[in-house]
Amino acid sequence: MSSSQSGPAVVRHIREKALSIILVVAILGALGMLGYIIATPKEEERFTEFYILGLEGKATDYPEEVRVSQDVKVMAGIMNYEGEVVSYRIEIKIDGVKNNGVGPVVLSNEQRWQEIVSFTPDKPGDNEKVEFMLYKNEEAEPCLEPLHLWIKVTE
Repeated sequence: MSSSQSGPAVVRHIREKALSIILVVAILGALGMLGYIIATPKEEERFTEFYILGLEGKATDYPEEVRVSQDVKVMAGIMNYEGEVVSYRIEIKIDGVKNNGVGPVVLSNEQRWQEIVSFTPDKPGDNEKVEFMLYKNEEAEPCLEPLHLWIKVTE
């Protein structure tokens, strides 16, 4: 009978040793992951901020109704968070036709540019779409979705 009593004790002992080994391996793995996370530098998010504001410097009071040949002004801004020096340019289009441009504007990382920009409608129309397109480093396609205003142009 003693051999039958020692069998369950041996199995229990083997289970306890296996669980102890698994626990030690899990702890060592967790410590290794923690060390890797601490030692690896955090990758900064890289992006460009692009915005248009009314002349008061707020996201309100945009021109809504203007006259043909009137010089229309808004504030445009660019903030570089790309982690490097970037050259930007802005194209302003009215109903898909280039009307004006700004640039190049060269910004260091975390540098901001904000200035008044203008466009001049050359024909009357309701709901004329004015687009502000931002390009960087001589790329052929805009780096962000265009910003836009809708204006009514009268004679």
